[in-house]
Amino acid sequence: MERGLIAIATAISVLAGCTTGIGEGRVFASAVEAMGKNPDAASKIRSMAIIGAAISETCAIYGLLIAFMLFSKI
Repeated sequence: MERGLIAIATAISVLAGCTTGIGEGRVFASAVEAMGKNPDAASKIRSMAIIGAAISETCAIYGLLIAFMLFSKI
């Protein structure tokens, strides 16, 4: 029973990485669209998109770390 719960928790942790990739794709799609509408603000938009992607990437790294920790318990 305990091994099954750990496996489910590991799968949920891996899901955090998958959803982060989807979120980052949406961020950059919106950034490219905004740069197309306002080319003068491209440098500000680009820097904010990179900062946002870096912050959301930490969620994926933490999810991967938790998945490895849980997987080692099986």
